[in-house]
Amino acid sequence: MMTIKNYVRAQSLEEAYTLNQSRRNKIIGGMVWMKMTSLNINTAIDLCDLGLDTIEETDTAFSIGCMATLRQLETHEGLNAYTCGAMKKAVQDIVGVQFRNCATVGGSVYGRFGFSDVLTVLLAMDCSVELYKGGIIPLEKFAAMMKDNDILVRIHIQKTPARFSYEAMRAQRTDFPVLTVAASTLGKLAVGARPMRAMVMPFSGDDIDTIAEQAANTIPTAKNLRGSKEYRTHLVKVLTKRALEGLYGN
Repeated sequence: MMTIKNYVRAQSLEEAYTLNQSRRNKIIGGMVWMKMTSLNINTAIDLCDLGLDTIEETDTAFSIGCMATLRQLETHEGLNAYTCGAMKKAVQDIVGVQFRNCATVGGSVYGRFGFSDVLTVLLAMDCSVELYKGGIIPLEKFAAMMKDNDILVRIHIQKTPARFSYEAMRAQRTDFPVLTVAASTLGKLAVGARPMRAMVMPFSGDDIDTIAEQAANTIPTAKNLRGSKEYRTHLVKVLTKRALEGLYGN
């Protein structure tokens, strides 16, 4: 059971950052994963008063606050129009609507969980993260970094002209994915739930069979309770083909 000694609603990012430098303090979001841990937290830091729960759209980009929910990703018309429905498809089977109304985008991305549908689909885009101290860095670089005590403030998606598709294999709907694949005409193929955190393989051309074979030979996989290494490698090939067929209309 998780225990919390103190609770603070930060009134600035600087206050939140200062508090977060203690290893005994934690920033909280939707509390959907953290509540299942056995953490002993001295001070829980809530960012709910900082106006970071919106998705802002301009002619050139989307800016997604870290406290925006997965349900907001699922229902945002502009975001789903731009991503060809890939964003909605990526999050619509994550547990249930009540869960997605609580789980935050920031928690999903900052956590860099191996099972994260959100990280996988974002990696196929022209996407970056805004850190309070670290500035704006490409999501692919952030996904490979070790966790630290900086604060993820926003996710930025550039409206680079492209098409997107998303595929996932689950033992049953709402379960954790066995493997996830996102692809885009930006030449990015992202594979997650390997079961390690998602990674990107660049590709070129539209030879679906060749790209799928390359992905199966390139993307490392491993086993866990949801599937063997061999099964996941097979899924890399199958889901890559499906994702690319979705891109190219086959």
